[in-house]
Amino acid sequence: MQDAVVIIPTYNEIENIESIIEAVFKQEKAFHVLVVDDNSPDGTAKKVKELQQKYSNSLFLEVRNKKSGLGTAYIHGFKWCLQRDYQYIFEMDADFSHNPKDLIRLYNACYINGADISIGSRYVKGVNVVNWPLSRIILSYGASMYVRLITGMRIKDSTAGFICYQREVLKNINLDDIKFIGYAFQIEMKFKAYLKHFKIVEVPVIFTDRTKGQSKLSTGIISEAIFGVISMKLKSLFNK
Repeated sequence: MQDAVVIIPTYNEIENIESIIEAVFKQEKAFHVLVVDDNSPDGTAKKVKELQQKYSNSLFLEVRNKKSGLGTAYIHGFKWCLQRDYQYIFEMDADFSHNPKDLIRLYNACYINGADISIGSRYVKGVNVVNWPLSRIILSYGASMYVRLITGMRIKDSTAGFICYQREVLKNINLDDIKFIGYAFQIEMKFKAYLKHFKIVEVPVIFTDRTKGQSKLSTGIISEAIFGVISMKLKSLFNK
């Protein structure tokens, strides 16, 4: 059984999905891929099913009934992976904002260097973002500073979504208790692991904004992150 699997959540990613899957499978280390698709009307899941004929033993697909949020897609994927024997479980976007070549670096941070979680970080060494407007850089970087202030975590890129989890981390987090579905989901997962004293490291990566398809960022997602962090911290203080 392969030891590492990459979860790719999708909604209307027909322009990217074949290329990103092919890119993952071209890496020197072998990874399995699980696509969690929210019933994309553009045919994303259909394309994955076609590719499964080529990658029948390494490409898997879960189709959900509707668009239900990034966080719930990853929770669905985590549970699927935990039912199998994967030891290293990755999060990665479909739009090439995360470079598949960096998967091995995240893997080695856990497999060789003993991290429980490795984060592909945009901010651990300066600001490594390509093609973002200044306003979005300020919003993202400011959000991470805000999270550090409120939670006490030393993570510089708390909203990052390019991550490798050791299996034991996900087994020890109550996935049914994760409340947030947008970017706050990424913060909440890291915070839950932080509270359990797992070893979290940041690996510097270059984040490149998507060139195909549409961003899923919305004002509702931003609000969830801003106000969710405070409620999350307060609940932790009262052990709720």
